[in-house]
Amino acid sequence: MKLPTPLIELEKLRVDFGGSGGRRVRAVRDVDLTIYQGETLGLVGESGCGKSTLGRATVRVTEPTGGTIRYLGADITTLRGAHFRQTRAELQMVFQDPFGSLNPRRTVADIVAEPLLRARRTPRPEARRIVDDLLDQVGLGREAGTRRPHEFSGGQRQRIGIARALAPAPTFVVADEPVSALDVSIQAQVINLLADLIRERGLTMLFISHDLGVVRHIADRIAVMYLGEIIEIASRDDFFAGPAHPYGEALLSSVPTLSRQPRRERIELTGDLPDPAAPPAGCTFHTRCRYAVDRCRTEAPALTEVAAGRQVRCHFPLLPVKGPA
Repeated sequence: MKLPTPLIELEKLRVDFGGSGGRRVRAVRDVDLTIYQGETLGLVGESGCGKSTLGRATVRVTEPTGGTIRYLGADITTLRGAHFRQTRAELQMVFQDPFGSLNPRRTVADIVAEPLLRARRTPRPEARRIVDDLLDQVGLGREAGTRRPHEFSGGQRQRIGIARALAPAPTFVVADEPVSALDVSIQAQVINLLADLIRERGLTMLFISHDLGVVRHIADRIAVMYLGEIIEIASRDDFFAGPAHPYGEALLSSVPTLSRQPRRERIELTGDLPDPAAPPAGCTFHTRCRYAVDRCRTEAPALTEVAAGRQVRCHFPLLPVKGPA
């Protein structure tokens, strides 16, 4: 059996920010993560857990404080100049805010063409042809190229952002909460568009969301993040059959189930996400975990493989029996 090929490998990746009073906020804490060619990895967790920062650091929109980023086996953590521009064209990002990420003074055609002209050095006539084709592909039509972002709805602006990310023909795309700012009626359209583009273009994607219902429709694997750490990784089917980490269990309990499926016990997490500048000792989740014991309060668990393709950062993983998703 042929093993999947790693596309992105993160090793001990760390992102720190300066806080008030000289405190350092460790937004991403020594993350080890592999994303394989052709897969969509869903990254989930509460707001403030560090998932957007991790996504931005993976493609170096935000520079990491420490650790290593490898792309197709090559270390790109400190690449600069022309070498970085060439690599950066292959690593693109769709942002959460489809309006704030688009230059209001430029036409849609200019916005979508920018990565082609700057990173790929594509001649303008060829760039224009690619832009027209992309605008057709994302459902806007090439006539949209003459207009400006404020003339479009939120869903249409997100399609512009998707077209811009796809313009330099990337192999890897980070989609950071790409539908959270959109009406529910529009979310499904954008998710279906992304799924079609992933299939047609053979893209690899890191899809970031706090909404497990959305992630379920698009992801092949699930990674759960809490307070800057990855605390569980599993296939989509295994995760939705039953998470191995108590935090994942709580997240999943809040997702509505179909009427034919057994109703899950709703697990209410007590308290707020701890201060990332002063995380709890031991397991960072112990302050909100209903299973916590003394060991959890003093000893930090490692991210450990508990089954084939399944990792969990917990002293007492739940180890569910696989069943129907």
